Amino acid sequence: MVTVGIIGAGRIGKVHIESITNYVPNARIKALADPFMSEDTAKWAKEHGIEVVTKDHKEIINDPEIQAVLICSSTDTHAPISIEAINAGKHVFCEKPIDHDVDKIHQVIDALKGKNLKYQVGFNRRFDHNFKALHDAVAAGKVGDPQIIKITSRDPEPPSPAYVAVSGGMFMDMTIHDFDMARFLAGCDAEEIYVQSAVLVDPEIGKAGDVDTAVITIKMKNGAMVVIDNCRKSVYGYDQRAEVFGSKGMVANANDSQSNVILSNAEGVTGEKPLFFFLERYMQAYADEIKSFIDAVENDKETVVNIDDGLKPVLMAMAANLSVKEHRPVKLSEVE
Repeated sequence: MVTVGIIGAGRIGKVHIESITNYVPNARIKALADPFMSEDTAKWAKEHGIEVVTKDHKEIINDPEIQAVLICSSTDTHAPISIEAINAGKHVFCEKPIDHDVDKIHQVIDALKGKNLKYQVGFNRRFDHNFKALHDAVAAGKVGDPQIIKITSRDPEPPSPAYVAVSGGMFMDMTIHDFDMARFLAGCDAEEIYVQSAVLVDPEIGKAGDVDTAVITIKMKNGAMVVIDNCRKSVYGYDQRAEVFGSKGMVANANDSQSNVILSNAEGVTGEKPLFFFLERYMQAYADEIKSFIDAVENDKETVVNIDDGLKPVLMAMAANLSVKEHRPVKLSEVE
């Protein structure tokens, strides 16, 4: 049994509390910390069996019984709290991104050196049943050498302009999952990125300094070419698909829906729309990534998504931002 503390009681913190409570029997949540802890959240946490509810995350850092820390707080706190936890001898699960600043990520890397501690980054889509099956088929050589990878990622509704202003932008907040998926499916790092982008959904997003629609092309180090298309608004639901075309064939996945029923009648042939909300789509993946992290802690295994996997998509997001700014392809070596 691994005793954990969770820092951050917002939406993603609550997702992990639910997933651990319901799906991870070998983990126990002892404490929850959030500087903005409300009475309602504290009551909710107690109902989920959490003994310690506090506004001070240092109570978790300094608790010798807590072996692992889940960092689910705001992005600007991820790196400093990671370092605090590492220095206190805690294993760390950190939500993405570790930081928007590469230097701060390197500080976390330096803190880990020489320590037998596990560090996992929250790229949950690697644990999704569809994307994992896609990856496993490619890794097993069933499509040969990857040549073209297509990733579609479209949100059902755009975020508020207020959120956009503090999110780090679409590439750091949304596309970062697709950058990770590009590496996951290609089996290597990116070499060069080029972006075409626009504001087509909400002019206020543009006023906040961001874009809401993009097509991204990536040259991978193994020669494979990746095309990512993103949009902040997909009226028919949460659109999450990928395809890998290779020298021996092609493998693709489809969206999840409530059922796979197809109705055929005089009016036409219709099926259900994709699941609408990301928690519907990925709840099991959130549970499975924590299962994997706890397994790594209990059995002294390498984490499936390590700190290098946390760094590389941030570099890709930086390259994408530079491509938008300067209207040209950007090599990853320029931002590394």
